[in-house]
Amino acid sequence: MVWQSQIWLLPDEVILLELILMFYVYVLKSRTNGDIYVGYSRDLRTRIDAHNKGKVKSTKAYKPWILVYYEAYKGKKDATKREKELKLHAAKKLLIEHLKESLK
Repeated sequence: MVWQSQIWLLPDEVILLELILMFYVYVLKSRTNGDIYVGYSRDLRTRIDAHNKGKVKSTKAYKPWILVYYEAYKGKKDATKREKELKLHAAKKLLIEHLKESLK
């Protein structure tokens, strides 16, 4: 057992907790016009739901969105750095090439 934030956790629970506490960089594809959107979030499911409910100003006109790719990071700094990299034209172009089959 491991002491984690004033709670005793079993080894499997520690692994699960670490997965829950990740930061996610994600790529969405619009089913409306095929646009690609790159973002990051602590809670991937809730964030995708917000995109699809029109709660995100920059994506609401092009909903619904589908998740086509994500990366998980332990640190927010790493996640935001990667998000910015993927939003650059050259990196985004490479990612789109890499995800060619997923984007069909």
